[in-house]
Formats: sequence, structure tokens, C-alpha cells
Amino acid sequence: MTTSKGKRVLVTAGAGGIGRAITEAFVADGASVFVCDIDETALQNLQAQLPGVKTVVCDIADRAAVANMVGDAAAALGGLDVLVNNAGIAGPTASVADMDPDAWEAVLRVNLTGTFTVTQHAIPLLKQSSAGVVLVMSSLAGRFGYPNRSPYSTTKWGLIGFTKTLSRELGEFGIRVNAILPGAVEGPRIEQMLSGRASASGRTVEQEKAAALGNQSIKRFVDPADIAALAVFLASDAGRSISGQLIPIDGDSQSAS
Repeated sequence: MTTSKGKRVLVTAGAGGIGRAITEAFVADGASVFVCDIDETALQNLQAQLPGVKTVVCDIADRAAVANMVGDAAAALGGLDVLVNNAGIAGPTASVADMDPDAWEAVLRVNLTGTFTVTQHAIPLLKQSSAGVVLVMSSLAGRFGYPNRSPYSTTKWGLIGFTKTLSRELGEFGIRVNAILPGAVEGPRIEQMLSGRASASGRTVEQEKAAALGNQSIKRFVDPADIAALAVFLASDAGRSISGQLIPIDGDSQSAS
């Protein structure tokens, strides 16, 4: 049996999508949770549902804002045991040949440098914990090439190297570091993508869905609640021997497309 009772958890981009599911799961499991997000309205909605959760608006691409945010989290929680690096952006869809360099840089600033910045500020706090944990949200695109999504895929591969390196650096302090690699996730974003593909191809949404699921053994998209359950498990004492690992949760996908 796992429990997060008493754990102090910081979730970046924790007010919507996967991040919100993770926030809800940790709260339900007994943790004290602090959430940062760039979406103020989503944060307000989260607080209305879960008034015990502390929140702040923060763009993790802004280093000064991150320093303040992590300090606020530590003050609100009385320390830090678990950091969930969930924040990231999808970026543009274009070939490398046609990629806007500014768009490329924007994805790196959030997905890679933003994760680095949050983690760097959190490390001194995690060293004071008796069971520090860092979770890094990579992706299916961190295992395979992803045509026309080079900034996203490159950053998600980069987060794998970050996870592996950080686990080696922090192991001596009892801090565990693991990466979660979701595949296509149920929700409005995937439905919008399928609708767009259907409009472009002339096929139905159901046909596009079947095609999208064609590369995986389990023929359904990933439930955000399943990703959240994995995060809670990895942060728990049940996962105390797991570190430096890259854990796919993608229905046994064989490619990113």
C-alpha cells in the first residue's frame, strides 16, 4: 500500500491536463501540494475545487519568477519532498528545414531550461528531505523520432539525459529521480488533433483515431489518471528502490506519429 500522507509536493503546470490529474491524485493520497501554472484561470478553477492546494502563476521560462515560485512553495509547504516537473509546451509542427528558429528556441526555454531551472532551485530543499523525489515528464517522443516535431522530440530526449544524470548526482543524498514517458493522452487536445487530421485527410475522426492507435498494442489512449497513479507510486516508499529509470506509459507504442 502506498501513501503520500505528510509529503510536500510541488507540481509545475499542475492546473490542467496531466498536471491537474497528478495534483488531484497526490491530494487524494494525503499530500500537501503546491501548484504553479501559467494559466491563472485554471489555477482559480483548481483552487475552487481543491481549496487546500496552494497556487501561484509562474512561467518557468522566467528564471527570476522560478526562483520566487520555489521559495513560495517551500514557505507554503514547510519544505519539499517531491518535485514533479510537468511543465512543457508542444511547439510548432514543421520540418527541420522549415522550422522557425525562434519557435525552436521557445520550446527549449520551457521544456529543457525551464525544467533545469526549477530543479536547480529545488535541490537544496530536496536534500533536506528524508526521502526526496524528482519526477520528470518526458514523452513517447523521448523514445522515438517524431517527424515534423523536432523541438518537442529533442527536448523530450534531452530530459532523458537530464534524468539519468540527475539520478547519479543526487543518489548519495537519498534523492530518487525518474522520468515518465506518456504516449497519446485522452482529452480535448487529442480530440482536436484527430479532428484536424480528419479535416485535412477527408477521413472520419474514427478512422484517424484507428490510425493513431495502430502503432500500439493496447488500443486506447492513456488516461491522465493512470499517469497520475504512476507518479504517486514512484514518489511513494513503495518505489524507494527505483531511480534513474525511464518508464513508458503508452499502451506499448512502437513509434511516435
